[in-house]
Amino acid sequence: MSSTIWSVDDHLEDILGAIRPLDPIELQLPDAQGCVLVEDITVPVALPPFDNSSMDGYAVRTADVAGASEEFPAVLTVIGDVAAGSGPLPTVGPGEAARIMTGAPLPPGAEAVVPVEWTDGGTGGGAATTMRPAGQTPEGASGEVRVHRPAEAGAHVRSRGSDVQAGDMALEAGTVLGPPQIGLLAAIGRGTVRVRPRPRVVVLSTGSELVQPGEALGEGQIYDSNSYALCAAARDAGALSYRVGAVTDDAETLRATIEDQLIRADLLVTTGGVSVGAYDVVKEALSSVGDEDVPGSGIDFRKLAMQPGKPQGFGSIGPEHTPLLALPGNPVSSYVSFELFVRPAIRALMGLKDVQRPKARAVLKTDKALTSPDGKRQFLRGTYDAGSGTVSPVGGSGSHLIAALAHADCLIVVPETDTSVEPGADVEVVLIG
Repeated sequence: MSSTIWSVDDHLEDILGAIRPLDPIELQLPDAQGCVLVEDITVPVALPPFDNSSMDGYAVRTADVAGASEEFPAVLTVIGDVAAGSGPLPTVGPGEAARIMTGAPLPPGAEAVVPVEWTDGGTGGGAATTMRPAGQTPEGASGEVRVHRPAEAGAHVRSRGSDVQAGDMALEAGTVLGPPQIGLLAAIGRGTVRVRPRPRVVVLSTGSELVQPGEALGEGQIYDSNSYALCAAARDAGALSYRVGAVTDDAETLRATIEDQLIRADLLVTTGGVSVGAYDVVKEALSSVGDEDVPGSGIDFRKLAMQPGKPQGFGSIGPEHTPLLALPGNPVSSYVSFELFVRPAIRALMGLKDVQRPKARAVLKTDKALTSPDGKRQFLRGTYDAGSGTVSPVGGSGSHLIAALAHADCLIVVPETDTSVEPGADVEVVLIG
């Protein structure tokens, strides 16, 4: 174990310096959600690819409905129906209309769409002053429609290319593919896309005292909450996460479990067993691993100038030199460590530029001063009000206070040089909610 006291920033820099983004792969669209695009995507065809109706109604010529009103409706001959995906389109001539559905292509001759609400629905009943030129009903006509309002050219028509034009940039490399981006790719005809895959993160907790939720607690036992919280945090960061049941305090068992998990891990996260106690199994199991022919391989256990989360471990393990981050076991220490170190590592594996949580400045809203140990950067739980620009502490500084963590949406940062922070002070907050 290193005797050097590491700063938070140096520890994070060491981690990010060793992380390399995952190699790109080609994925089908449903499998690419949450992944980071590695190529610029240009639009091959205009979207929409043709003029189409934005309403259910009637496709008309504007001259035929000019001056139409409730008292003097325009009476048009309905020459047929146009549905989305229909075959050959009818041509709308003078005094004619085609009934059209939303999304259907605008037929030749038509210049606008009048919504069905502006008409009598095509019943053809009742007396009206016709504005249609006199003549016989065309062959194949399906009745008449009375239009009660005029329409300008292009009314209720979605023009070809009004969304994007062929050759436009659809998505840039570095974009995280969420549902809207997946939808756009599908809309422009892309069935696959080249991305960096979501990292596979394996989380395991250690401790003979740990019991799985739903089971009965025995004397001196507690529920394993860390592996559940960290798996959820890994998914929130963009990873595919796998939770391993708690491992007992046995170094050989832990070593074998980790080796078994390497086949499905781009990143390993352990929690517990990294301090200086007699049963700190992670440190015992992993202190001797690593390839002596590969500089930097193996796990380095170190102390950080922070609270909570002083004991930490980082390195690589296995034939593929899979990164491993060993976090402390107290619930708050474990989660704060994840936010500060594991989340950035996951984001770096994804190839993202912004790997850390956003930060803000806020006015400390509290009745009494906050205290902090000299020489350590403290991370206190808090609730941030963006509207007022204030932050209020939640719970105390204890690393076991998981209930307070559940009600926090930020971490209040107290610098290493500050041992007290007065009410009304300007502080930095890390937004985790």
